[in-house]
Formats: sequence, structure tokens, C-alpha cells
Amino acid sequence: MTRLIHEISELTRKPGVVRAFVPTMGALHQGHLDLVDASRTLVGTGGEVVVSIFVNPTQFGNATEVSKYPRTLESDLAQCEASGVDIVFAPSVSEMYPDGTQTSQYVSVQPGPLGSILEGVDRPGHFAGMLTIVAKLLNLVQPNFAAFGEKDYQQLALISHMVQQLNFPVKVVGVQTRREPDGLAMSSRNAFLNPEQRTEAASISRALFTAQAVEGNVDAKLSAARDLLSGQIETSYLVAMTSDLSRKLDGTEIAIEGRILFAGLLGSTRLIDNVPLGGVNPNE
Repeated sequence: MTRLIHEISELTRKPGVVRAFVPTMGALHQGHLDLVDASRTLVGTGGEVVVSIFVNPTQFGNATEVSKYPRTLESDLAQCEASGVDIVFAPSVSEMYPDGTQTSQYVSVQPGPLGSILEGVDRPGHFAGMLTIVAKLLNLVQPNFAAFGEKDYQQLALISHMVQQLNFPVKVVGVQTRREPDGLAMSSRNAFLNPEQRTEAASISRALFTAQAVEGNVDAKLSAARDLLSGQIETSYLVAMTSDLSRKLDGTEIAIEGRILFAGLLGSTRLIDNVPLGGVNPNE
């Protein structure tokens, strides 16, 4: 049976028990449950899988965004129970930020140069808030493993860097993006799309997988993607970078290693996605 807890003091860990952790902001979907399944594989039947559900205010641009984020704790708990989660940690904001949530009031983890590109350009402060809460949760849960989805690829890279550079005793595990039948990357934000926008959104994955399959240089791949993106989507970026995001690939390069990354606005909803530069479309 899944145990629901709200207080940090309840997160005590039994000696010798292997623990895996899946941090979420709730509104769970199959992509989150894939992380749970990967975590169970890592720790086995005798280990513990912990899922956190916390809408973190410090990684949003404003209070309106925070208030709009879907909160579905009852259905989230049911899904965790069905997936064999041992503990769901759902703290209050005051439990996680007893000293306040303003940047000026709280020690935070700064993302460094990797946090100033891609999502960092359009969402200033987002990665500092994200890394700070992940660091807090890792310290509190004390897992052996922590699972994150590849859909938020820059987030995954930053967390991996933080864990390595700040010597956290945890192994970060990336899990492949779960997609809808039409290819759209699963995201809690998809709930904000109206039916027409939902149809248009599927052009993102079609564009990325087409680019992935194009033979030729980086420019040819990105050009193919642009041609297939819905005109209703306002593109923030469409780039090809090295797998560690340390360098943007030159357009003339013929590369098989790397990542194609996209972000754009459909109405007021920001959608992101990415695929390996060379790979196989999982929907085919």
C-alpha cells in the first residue's frame, strides 16, 4: 500500500533499504509512471520507490502560472498505488520553504552557463528554482537513484551536472520520453491545449522525427523540421547540439551524435520536445 506523507520528519529511511526517487509536480501521466517503473527495476521488490508531488513556486515566472498548474492529488495517488509506489511525499509550500520563496530570502543553486541557453533565455530564474528544489528533495529523500524524463532534456543535463559537481551520493537515471499515439510528448501542460491546438501540437514530433531521418548536414535536418511545423506554433528555438549541450552544432556538420531540441508557444502554452540526432522513431 502506498503511504502518503506531508512532513519532512516522516521521510525517515530504513537502514539498508535501497531507495529510488521520482520528483514530480503532480498531474501524473504515463510518462511519470514510466519513471516509477524504471525506479522499481533499479531497486527491486525489496527496495522503496518514493514519488514527490510538489508544485514548486520558485521555478515559475509568476504567481499566476503557479496557480494555474493542475493539481490532481487524488488521481495521482490512485496511479501511484496502482504502480506500486511505496511513499508519496506531498509537502506544503511552507514545509519546503519555511524562510519564504523569494530569491532574495533563500539560498539557491545556480545553474551556471548551461542554464543561460535554450529554456534559460525565455524563462529566467527557472533553472535556479528547479535545481534548488531538486537539491532539497535529494537531501531529504536520500535516494540511491533518481529518475528523470528525457523530454526535459536540459533539466536532465543540469541535474546530472549538479549531482556530479556537488558530489551528491545518487545516480541520476534518464528515461526515454513517453509519447501519445500521434507522437506528441506527454506533458501535464498538454491539458491546457484546446482540441484544435492539440491537433496542431502533433506537428512538433513529426517535424523532429523527420529531421532525425534526413540524410545530410545539420542545416538540412533543421530545414526539414521547420517545413513541417504548424504555422500556429511560435518557435522559440529549434537547434541541434552536442549530447551534453556544451556546443551548438554547425549547420555544415554531418553528425550522428547529438540532440535536436525544440520549444515553442501554441496559444499561451509552452511546449518542448527533443530527439536524438540519429535514431529510430519510437512510433514507427
